[in-house]
Amino acid sequence: MEVYIPSFRYEESDLERGYTVFKIEVLMNGRKHFVEKRYSEFHALHKKLKKCIKTPEIPSKHVRNWVPKVLEQRRQGLETYLQAVILENEELPKLFLDFLNVRHLPSLPKAESCGSFDETESEESSKLSHQPVLLFLRDPFVLPTAS
Repeated sequence: MEVYIPSFRYEESDLERGYTVFKIEVLMNGRKHFVEKRYSEFHALHKKLKKCIKTPEIPSKHVRNWVPKVLEQRRQGLETYLQAVILENEELPKLFLDFLNVRHLPSLPKAESCGSFDETESEESSKLSHQPVLLFLRDPFVLPTAS
């Protein structure tokens, strides 16, 4: 698994102060997907991971969000953090995989002992869903030829 944070953006909000959203690129088994997370979500993940695995340092919580240079340093720091968690742990905890929206791998003995990211998260947090699969024996868009 490879993880990068190629970009971030500032999000305006009427209900609260604006905040920064980091775009995480996840490459796994030849597939790529993106997840967007706020720093507060990284911080919550870090607090939970500390209880069950050795974690690297996470960038400081207190920065002036509006300074682009500081935000770029935070982006790099968060990217390094995610990559270090992957490198330093043979088996990744379920809550880390949930955070990255990765389907769970079949053999993760450590994963269950660490708990789930969803345990304290609200219902609006992103969850994996199962979708029905349709199988067509023939192309449904090609009309049968008249014989």
